[in-house]
Amino acid sequence: MLMSPGLSLADETCQSPYMPKITGEEEFVYVWTLGKEGIGDESDKLVTVDVRKGSDTYGKVVASLSVGGRNEAHHAGFSADRRFLWAGGLDTNKIFVFDVHSDPGKPILTKTIDTFVKDTGGAVGPHTFYGLPGRMMISALSNDKDHGGRTALVEYSDEGEFIATHWMPTAEDPRGAKIASDVVDGYGYDVRALIRKNVMLSSSFTGWSNYMMDFGQMLEDGEAMKRFGQTVVQWDLHSRQPKKVMHVPGAPLEIRFAWGPENNYAFTTAALTSKLWLIHADDNNEWHAKEVADIGDPASIPLPVDISISADDSRLWINTFMDGKTRLFDISDPYAPKQIYEKVIGDQVNMVSQSWDGKRVYFTSSLLAQWDKKGDADDQYLKAYDWDGKDLKLQFELDFYKEGLGRAHIMRFGSSKLFGS
Repeated sequence: MLMSPGLSLADETCQSPYMPKITGEEEFVYVWTLGKEGIGDESDKLVTVDVRKGSDTYGKVVASLSVGGRNEAHHAGFSADRRFLWAGGLDTNKIFVFDVHSDPGKPILTKTIDTFVKDTGGAVGPHTFYGLPGRMMISALSNDKDHGGRTALVEYSDEGEFIATHWMPTAEDPRGAKIASDVVDGYGYDVRALIRKNVMLSSSFTGWSNYMMDFGQMLEDGEAMKRFGQTVVQWDLHSRQPKKVMHVPGAPLEIRFAWGPENNYAFTTAALTSKLWLIHADDNNEWHAKEVADIGDPASIPLPVDISISADDSRLWINTFMDGKTRLFDISDPYAPKQIYEKVIGDQVNMVSQSWDGKRVYFTSSLLAQWDKKGDADDQYLKAYDWDGKDLKLQFELDFYKEGLGRAHIMRFGSSKLFGS
């Protein structure tokens, strides 16, 4: 591990536990950004923003690396050694691997993988990139046969060589998994691990035919609205064997495990029902899914999206896309979360990343190119706040359209301190 004694851990709280943590404060925020026609070079790009307080370029873009074309840039994740950032395109299925250690303030594109569908035997839409020792676990969203939600988990080596495809369990092929109800769909979205329990969880969303459709059109299409995930799958982390399929209706999205050494649970939110769910182990190490709170007014479908758990497991930030709000929940009792704060961040809000010490919180705006709001409400930004325990205080904001960058999606933290420079 590359951590120095006596320095606080300042990294994001939602990263792989295998990764080294940033010491001190984060220095850069990398934003994987969707290109938009008529904006700048119209290409997807990795944008690097200086967040070193006191720097002459604090709150400014210090690097922008375009990858060519619009691939539906979406999620990105570090390799377990933190030296490379993998980023994917949900439409073209391309994966871009960036060197973020040689010069953390100026990433370098070192590899493009354009054989994902062929390598994997038909998986489509590389989504979550989760660093495991020596390899990258990638959750896909779709398949090349019907472009629906049936999909897989996929492994590549750190060098970018394909290793294995693990198809999600279905009713026709449960792959040995226990089915907790009669609902099993084979859909995928996020993936996270609890190492000491040898548990990996995956959630579920929707396929290419939906996520590449205009949002308003999809909402009016009855058949399309049936094509959303309803499950969370428990896996054996080491063997990659699915163990149990749990019913979590309404498209459960991000999974966030608690960090405490005796806290055997994770949270997820269901986008379509605006419910907060607890995925937890009982005294017999049997895992269960339990609905524990409403997020806003479910009847208005605020559409909860990204979430971020605090390092001490006491708080959970939850963003809701439609009303542009972030909400903070007290989760000190994980079975009875309570909202304690809310704030409008923009006309729309999607991703949230908080520092390990909980003092800095960052937000970005874009959900999907065809799902973002239209006209003046298509607000595209990175916003940085300080959290004083009572209120979010804006430190800076970047208008990604005015900067000629595009649609700001996922963020990852970088620092030269990780690599001894």
